[in-house]
Formats: sequence, C-alpha cells, structure tokens
Amino acid sequence: MSDVALSIHDLSKSFRIAHQRTGRPGYKTLHDELMTLPRRLINRLRPNGKATHETFWALRNVSLDVKRGEVLGIIGSNGAGKSTLLKILNRITEPTTGGVDVYGRIGALLEVGTGFHPELTGRENIFLNGAILGMTRAEIKRKFDEIVAFSEVERFLDTPVKRYSSGMYVRLAFAVAAHLDPEILLIDEVLAVGDADFQKKCLAKMEDVAAKEGRTVIFVSHNMDAICRLCSRCILLRQGEIVKSGDTSGVVAAYLGGEQEPQHAPIVHFPQKDGDAVLGFAGLYGPKGQTTTSFSTTEPVLLKCLFNVHRRIPGLQLSFDVLNFKGDHVFYSTTSMAEPAISIETPGEHKIAALIPGRLLLPGSYSITLALHTPRTKLYDRRRQALTFRIVATMADRFDGFSGDDLGQIYADVKWQRVDEHDIGSPVPTPVSMLASG
Repeated sequence: MSDVALSIHDLSKSFRIAHQRTGRPGYKTLHDELMTLPRRLINRLRPNGKATHETFWALRNVSLDVKRGEVLGIIGSNGAGKSTLLKILNRITEPTTGGVDVYGRIGALLEVGTGFHPELTGRENIFLNGAILGMTRAEIKRKFDEIVAFSEVERFLDTPVKRYSSGMYVRLAFAVAAHLDPEILLIDEVLAVGDADFQKKCLAKMEDVAAKEGRTVIFVSHNMDAICRLCSRCILLRQGEIVKSGDTSGVVAAYLGGEQEPQHAPIVHFPQKDGDAVLGFAGLYGPKGQTTTSFSTTEPVLLKCLFNVHRRIPGLQLSFDVLNFKGDHVFYSTTSMAEPAISIETPGEHKIAALIPGRLLLPGSYSITLALHTPRTKLYDRRRQALTFRIVATMADRFDGFSGDDLGQIYADVKWQRVDEHDIGSPVPTPVSMLASG
C-alpha cells in the first residue's frame, strides 16, 4: 500500500476576470446596453479592440505529494492561492490543467457552514453533512454523541442553524469534519472565528487526528503559532506558485521575513544617520574570539556593539531583544541590568559587550534587535533583527530526534533525580538542596 495520501501534479487554475470599460460611470439602463451592443460587438471583432477581460492564474504548476499521517501547513499572503488549492483538492473547483490523485476519503472545513442547510436543525445537519462526507447513517449515529459533546451546542441542537452565530457554526462544522473519520482532513482559516478556548480544543483534536489516528491533515492558516505547533512540513505559496517547501520553521521564517531568507553576517556596520545617539557597529563572537553565527548549546554568545552619543542624555540605555524564528520575544536585556549598571550618558564613542551564557537557549534560529533609548521616554536608534544566529544541537544534547525549533527556546536548568518507589506519592517535595547535593 502506498504511503501517499494526495498526489498533486502540474496543477494550475485560471479565472477569467472582467473589467468595466472606461466611459460614463454608474449603472447603465437596458436602453443604454442595447444601443451600445453593436459597437461592443464590432470592438470585440477588431484586432485592436479594447479588451474586456483578462486571465488570472490563481495557481501555476503546483506539484506536491502528501504522505499518509502527515500534517502539511500551507501559508502565504492573501490571494496567494491557498483556498483555491483546497477547493480543488475537495473537488469543489476543477483545475484548468494538471490533476490530483486522492487516496482516501476527504473531509473538509473550508468556509463557515459549508454543507449546512440553514433551515435544518443542528441535529439534522450533522446527518446531512456526514452523508456529504460519504458516511453511512450507522457511522454517523455511532459518532453522534462525540460530535455533540465536542461542539458544545447541545442546548441548541434542535434549533435551525440559520439562528446560530458564526462561532456555533464553526463548532458544529469542525466537530462533524473531525469526528467522521475521513482519511484526509482539509482545514482552512475558519478556526479564527472561534473563541480562544475552542481554538485550543481544535488544535488539540487535530494533533490527535494526525498523531494517534494516523490521518492526513492539510492546514491553511495565518496563525503561525498554530502552523508551527501542528505541521511537520510546510509550503509557502506566492502568486499561485510554491516558492518554498520543507521544514516548517524555515518556511515560516522565510514568510515572516518578507519571504526572503534572513541575513547571516556575523558583523554589521550600520548606515549612519543624524541623531543624538546612533548605533554604528554590532557583531557576534564565539568563545575563541572568532566572528560566527553558529553556536553549540554550551557555548556563550558574545555580542559587541559600538555607538556614538553626541550630547549628554540622562538615563540613556543600550538594550537588545532576542527573538525566535517567528519573531516572538524570547528575552530582553539592557545596560541598566548590569551589575553594576553601565552608564552611557556621556558624549563620545562607546563600546559595549554583552555575554549570553551557554545552556540558556535551546537549538533553533534567533535574531537580535538593538536599541538606544531612554526608558518610556524616547527612542534614539533601533535596528530590527540586525543580527541572526543559530544554536546547534550536538550529539551530547540527546534531544531524541527533535529538530531545533520544535523544542521551545529556553534551556531550563531542571534538576532530575531518581527516587525510591515510596517517595513518589509523598506530599512533601524533595528539597532542592538535597537534589543539588545528590
């Protein structure tokens, strides 16, 4: 049996887009249309007549295999072709060229209330939607209680769904799609309609569907946290084409970085500009004083900065933020946190170094944003993601096959110890001092 759930080959989809001719604005009467019909027909027959439509390619030459049990993320800006691709996979829309081979039953949640009849009740729509997904009545009845419990709409189960809120629609639609055992589950951005608790519940269910039940999930979302949490692989669409495919963290980093790979120079000389305090240089150095952007988990990261202060600025601070590959803040530090605090108020050239200790950051990609500012008062200079670096796992780290960005960011100094069987249920925790000495 093949391990491929979906095979997409040379898939393209075009749409014909009409354009209004230039001329008198506003609506035209039937008389106007009839009077101008001969002229419009002549213009169409003329080689140099004005075009009234154009061909828009929503997808171009997309080829992709999705394995069974894989959770594939699809990301990209609005209009990139994500929803069009899912509609073709679900056979709502036909491709212009190319094709899709589907090995299994597909369940989809593409738009709020898709497959629901507004005049039918929630109970009736569960059976209707299940039938659309190809389930027998017996299969639906077997899953019915689970669907209702998950959707949390039991109180309104016998109410026509036209009276449901958009959130209730999503709850019931997702519950049906996720519980009726399709081998392949397609999910568009509709989860954004639900509240935060229900989104977490849906994400947990999708993890179970993929990890425990071995089903294939194709997930389209603008929520990069959800993409990174769920998806083992990701593709980035731009103007209907796959521009990047592979490890989720790398694809997300390319998308959030303006769809360009981040810079990896270990040192940077900043373009000079006018100002009372201006950054001039920053660099990253390894334990032997070499410039580098790659560090092991045990190696400290040395950051050096040079900047100029052109007048006395009381309370001036140099600070830096460390961000992960998604752009989330990991930690922040400033010269005022030094022991003792470092003053940089006086005019002149200042050279400052900061040491990020080893065994602080877990393996992954990081960037550093630098700033000169007075707290809650004024920002003098800031260089966003000025430097990038990577913490690399070694064999000694023994992370059991996890890729770096799957692990989080902080290398917690957790104390582990073997205990006797009778200590497991003890209400009194083992003192930290005993752990340290043991």
